Amino acid sequence: MAGITAMYANPLIKGMTTNPTLMKKAGIKDYEAFAREVLAVVKDKPISFEVFSDDFDEMRRQALKIRDWQSNVYVKIPITNTRGESSIPLVRELAAEGVKVNVTAVLTLGQVERVAGVLSADVPSVVSIFAGRIADTGVDPVPTVQRACEMLSALPKCEVLWASVREILNIRHAAASGCHIVTVPHDILTKALKMDLMNLEQLSLETVKMFEGDARSSGFTL
Repeated sequence: MAGITAMYANPLIKGMTTNPTLMKKAGIKDYEAFAREVLAVVKDKPISFEVFSDDFDEMRRQALKIRDWQSNVYVKIPITNTRGESSIPLVRELAAEGVKVNVTAVLTLGQVERVAGVLSADVPSVVSIFAGRIADTGVDPVPTVQRACEMLSALPKCEVLWASVREILNIRHAAASGCHIVTVPHDILTKALKMDLMNLEQLSLETVKMFEGDARSSGFTL
C-alpha cells in the first residue's frame, strides 16, 4: 500500500491499474477490502480493477459492483473467457449502461476491430493491448498499436493502452506508437527514473566497478 501511495503522489503517474495476477503476487486475500483501501487514497486519478469470474453473467454482476465503488474506477473485462468465448456482447451491454470498461488481454487487430464496434462514443473506455506479449512472440508490436489507434480514433473517449512493458525502451516504443497510456511496473518505472537517457560513458564505468566489486567480495583468485 505504501508503494501505491507514493506512486499516486507522483505527478508523472496519471492513473493506476491492477489485475488478479498482480494481486495474487502481492499476497492479497480479500479483493474488495484491498480495492477499497486503495480507493481511500486514489480518489482523482483513473484506476482499473478487473472482474475475475469466467462466467459472463457473473462478470456482469461483478462489473456493476466494481463500477459503483468510485467514480474514477474503470472495470477491466478480458477479451474472452478461458474457453475462448468472446466477451464482446458483455462489453456492448456494459458500455451501453455507462460503465467505463477497460477491455484487457487484447493482442490482435481482429479483437480491436470487434471492440471498436461495441464501445460507446459517449463513455470513457480503454483498450489494453498487451504489446509486451506480442513482442515475446518475436513480432514488433508498434505497428499493431499504431493501427489500433487508427481503428479507435472515431471514439473520442476511448484510449489505447500499451501493456506488458518489459524494459525502459518499451516506454519509448509506446510513445512512438501514438498510444494514450503505457502501464509500467514499479521496478521498471523506478529504473527508468534513474537510468533513462543516462550517460553511457558513466554507465560503462559503473558496470566495470560492479564487476570489480563483485569479484573482490567473492574472494576470487587466480
